[in-house]
Amino acid sequence: MTRTVRLVALAAAGLALAGCTGSPDDGRRPPPGLPSLADVRLVSFDSCDQALTGLRKALVGRVGPYGLDGGAVDLAGGRPPMAVPGQGDAAAERGQAAPDQAEASAQDAQPEHSTTNVHEAGVDEPDMVKTDGKRIVSVVDGTLRVVDAASRRVTGSLQLSGAHVMGGGEANLLLSGDRALVFPNQRFSIAEDKGMPPPTPDQPDQPDQPGPGMPTPVPPVPPMPPLPGPELILVDLAGAPKELARFAIEGRYVDARMVGGTVRVVTASAPQFNFVMPKGPGDEQNALRANREIAANAGIDAWLPRYRTRTERGVSEGRLDCSALIAPARYSATSALTVLSFDLATPNLGTGDPVTIVADGDIVYGTANSLYVGNDLGWAIPAAGPDQAAQQPLTELYKFDTSGPGRPRHVGSGAVPGHLLNQYSLSEYQGKLRVATTVMGETGTANRSAPAVPVSESTVYVLEPQGDKLAVVGQVGGLGKNEQIYAVRFVGPVGYVVTFRRTDPLYTLDLRDPSAPKVAGELKITGYSAYLHPAGDNRIIGVGQEATEQGRTTGTQVSLFDVSDPAKPTRVAQYQVPGGQSEVEYDPHAFLYWAKTQTVVLPTIVDNDTAKVGALVLRLGDAALNEVGDVRHRDIGSGYGTGAVRRSLVIGDALWTLSASGLAANDVGSLAERGWVAFGV
Repeated sequence: MTRTVRLVALAAAGLALAGCTGSPDDGRRPPPGLPSLADVRLVSFDSCDQALTGLRKALVGRVGPYGLDGGAVDLAGGRPPMAVPGQGDAAAERGQAAPDQAEASAQDAQPEHSTTNVHEAGVDEPDMVKTDGKRIVSVVDGTLRVVDAASRRVTGSLQLSGAHVMGGGEANLLLSGDRALVFPNQRFSIAEDKGMPPPTPDQPDQPDQPGPGMPTPVPPVPPMPPLPGPELILVDLAGAPKELARFAIEGRYVDARMVGGTVRVVTASAPQFNFVMPKGPGDEQNALRANREIAANAGIDAWLPRYRTRTERGVSEGRLDCSALIAPARYSATSALTVLSFDLATPNLGTGDPVTIVADGDIVYGTANSLYVGNDLGWAIPAAGPDQAAQQPLTELYKFDTSGPGRPRHVGSGAVPGHLLNQYSLSEYQGKLRVATTVMGETGTANRSAPAVPVSESTVYVLEPQGDKLAVVGQVGGLGKNEQIYAVRFVGPVGYVVTFRRTDPLYTLDLRDPSAPKVAGELKITGYSAYLHPAGDNRIIGVGQEATEQGRTTGTQVSLFDVSDPAKPTRVAQYQVPGGQSEVEYDPHAFLYWAKTQTVVLPTIVDNDTAKVGALVLRLGDAALNEVGDVRHRDIGSGYGTGAVRRSLVIGDALWTLSASGLAANDVGSLAERGWVAFGV
């Protein structure tokens, strides 16, 4: 069972529990049994032979009659997105990634504009639309389009073969100057999309709705044979959009971060074996022996993913080098994480200068100088016996120094009990890492026929670098007993944690003393917030679901919290959309807060009816959430649901909203229509 499926199943069990949440001072004792840091430290292998011996030994216990019995990565699709409500967290109060000083002067002449809602200021994250204030670059339905914000016209487009993702997902991108780097959707691999053959020089991509004087499209580079894994596409936007290079690697795309023009990409891969299957009932033992022999005789290449690069000069192929392979003391050898580095100022993507960890992981968090990867160790936790409590699941954390160019340097590792919700469960502050986790498990009973009792509890840990270790120096637990974390937000020395089962306890945490963090206050309301966003002046915006006192959700809820007194957080305003849902609940990139006009924008859909979709626009008052209206797009052609608004951004005094149908421009104050850019079908 994958981490996602396990969390969803346990979440469902947790929501069915009866009970209540303790008050701030009752029973908040730290959970016992912090992991040994000796098992977490990453070490390099002295040779490829030593690496191969260790990998074979670690893998043998994971091989069964049907292949690997767990931990392997699904190369074709990866893991699906979290089905439990998620949350977001923007570090900048205006919901904008602050440009570094080198970029600031170049942007002075550009109109004031919003940027992607990201976790840390100055650390950009891939999304389906980007803007530099003058142009809007998006990837929708497999086509990269460049729209001039002033004329509201498409000035260039490029069909990206493989970038159209089956199943309703879209590719994402990062923008740095005149370069765009396109990423696959996290649920699917664009390199595996067989429905759209790669373009060839005699079939150039044609622009859609080009502006006057638009340059003649440049033929794309030659096609590249696909690998079963993610494919990155580098595009030049200086003139007509032109594909410069591609990079494909075996495995699945996990996530990426960009600081300046340097992009760090994390991928995951599984070892490749030609395992046999039982020929029929009773043949399992024969298959088991055969598969273990296959694993025992496998070469080092089975664990090192291949990669391919493509430029105008042609295609080249390679395999990751075992000299860049590192591993913790305890590992299963069923998966590997690779961190790649790309400089978008160069004309090609090169090899990515990889470093590979023999581990799994699906949580990436980045700061200006550090990259963290979280590895859920649920595979290492045996099931509880009938007379014993389940052991705590662990999450390993690996920290890399990304302050310089090129290959990241591993600087420390640590582990904490429980599961991370997502990257917003992590926050680096004054050299220390704050981590919020939920332990969700079962307690066995003496009566073998009685069902196990689900239990859960959340804790915030503070980790400090000590040599090559991330050691726990402080913690506060007992948050949301028999509940799970739905949202986390760290703002300087204060933390905010939302847990939910029937009601929404919003906890405020005092983290000024890292060795003795404590709960400062608690607010209980119905429903929950799945995303928390600072709005200045000691205010926090929460987006989630309203619910009955029994915990049944009833529709989108936007809350405004006054946290000026951490001991007494209060909700001063509330706005509800009965039957509504919002993408913000699981993807914070869909949220926009424009501080200049105190405007909040979020996509909504009512009762799963795509005819009732749009961008809800609210304006904050001193203690109010006032409805301004909504912006709706129309469906185009036969594309039912193509009018669903996915993203919003501000350029000057215009509010832009994006759907598969196109881009709409409205006055940010009155929402009066200003223009429409149709994407066509």
